[in-house]
Amino acid sequence: MNSVDPQRGRKPKPLVDWSVAASTGAYLVRSGPVVDPAEAERVVTELRDLTVAAEEHVRALTGLGAGLPLLPGEVVDRPGWVRAAASGLDRLTSRALPDDGQAGMLAPLVAGSAGVQTGVVLAFLGTRVLGQYDPFGGDDHSGRLLLVAPNVVTAQRAMRVSGRDFRMWVCLHECTHRLQFTAVDWLRDHFASEVGRLITGFTESDGLSALLSRLPDNVRKLRRTKENGSLGFVELVQTPRQREAFDRLLALSTLLEGHADYVMDAVGPKVVPSVATIRRRFTARRRGGGPIDRLLRSLLGVDVKVKQYALGSTFTREVVAAVGMDGFNAVWTSPDTLPSRAEIKDPKAWLRRVH
Repeated sequence: MNSVDPQRGRKPKPLVDWSVAASTGAYLVRSGPVVDPAEAERVVTELRDLTVAAEEHVRALTGLGAGLPLLPGEVVDRPGWVRAAASGLDRLTSRALPDDGQAGMLAPLVAGSAGVQTGVVLAFLGTRVLGQYDPFGGDDHSGRLLLVAPNVVTAQRAMRVSGRDFRMWVCLHECTHRLQFTAVDWLRDHFASEVGRLITGFTESDGLSALLSRLPDNVRKLRRTKENGSLGFVELVQTPRQREAFDRLLALSTLLEGHADYVMDAVGPKVVPSVATIRRRFTARRRGGGPIDRLLRSLLGVDVKVKQYALGSTFTREVVAAVGMDGFNAVWTSPDTLPSRAEIKDPKAWLRRVH
């Protein structure tokens, strides 16, 4: 039986061996573009320095983070991002799961084999992620802002846009994420708690037979709504309790991504002179790729994330237009003022409820 040892207080083995995921992903991830050493040094230095300037602009626009220290970001290569992402996910899942969490019906699929599979996914994402704020990273678990220099260079070259403008634009996005978690003191714990509710629903499942018994009803529900797209399979295997947690997490992540997307454009051409060109070409790049790349993105949910940017950005823009930035910032008052999944698609409903 997979349970806590009452004498030693040990947790059961996690569902994913994150050390295996980190080593697998770092080994498999493709190397970055060929860059002249002088250019590489310039890019790394500028990315690190721009995070400080970018956060000042984000604070001025959003009104968040007054009095917090202004810290530079960390610049990493692709294997460095993979290892950092695995470490952050390890800390998040460890924090989210209860001490007496059970592996349940997933036990035969966990640990080493799941670590290899997760490493393959991280290797794929490691060639695409431009930056990331990990609220659970760092030596003291206080958060870690990462910028993936090879991917920033690759994207900037492919779009043929100003190097400095693009680097500032990326930093604006990631610094917005950092402020969301550092300026809103309850958000980190709330996020971990919601992840825990979702994961616990899987680990406490009462077996494959129960999962299969839910499929017909869930299929009918998905056919009625016709709004879930590639999220459908995820929702097919959820219990009602899991679906509630999933909806809250999806709404929260859509808000966070859309808010950051809005901010990186709204800061304006004085900070990023070519912002309109960058946005147009970057949006086209998000939708591009060959058939294999598009298939992988769909399977990994990357296309869903692209839709999140648009939905969340539209929500932010419409709320700010209606009640100003101070009025929008009511979303950060408490978990109760966060928009629901339905309200993300209907900003007026959120405005009626909160304002």
